Amino acid sequence: MDYQQFIKRLPLPAGWSAPPELGYDDIRASALTRNHLHDDVRGINASIELIQRTRGGGWPTGPVTDDEDYVDLVWHELEFREGYSYSYVLRDEAGAYLGCLYLYPVGRRVPLSEETLGCDVDVSWWVTPAAYERGDYARVYEAVREWMGGVLPFAAPLYSNREIPGEP
Repeated sequence: MDYQQFIKRLPLPAGWSAPPELGYDDIRASALTRNHLHDDVRGINASIELIQRTRGGGWPTGPVTDDEDYVDLVWHELEFREGYSYSYVLRDEAGAYLGCLYLYPVGRRVPLSEETLGCDVDVSWWVTPAAYERGDYARVYEAVREWMGGVLPFAAPLYSNREIPGEP
């Protein structure tokens, strides 16, 4: 069967609400909102090549403007509120912007297939070049693996980044 036209819903427990904040060691994740516009635009535009290399996918294709990113951030807020997907801004303990984390339904970012059918969430993230150089890309991956099946109700995540720490 050709599953590519389908998107799975996130299997959320009845009454479950996504945590607006997550923490692991000195990595902090907060629900991504329009209030993050300034840092987000700067972070994305400084990280385009790194995002394309590590996260992959079709975004970003080039620099983003404040107006474009504002629309995206409002969209992320709506999806978070409605439980369709969850996007988080990543910061260190001191509040420095690191990048973003996305929890999407399988089939939205990566086509649904026989291989991905058993997955319950599509996980991707990116960090700025400075954060990458400090090792935060791998540390975010470590944090996300800790959150899966714990504070987040997903047992079979698809880590869809092009570069997965620890894999060749």
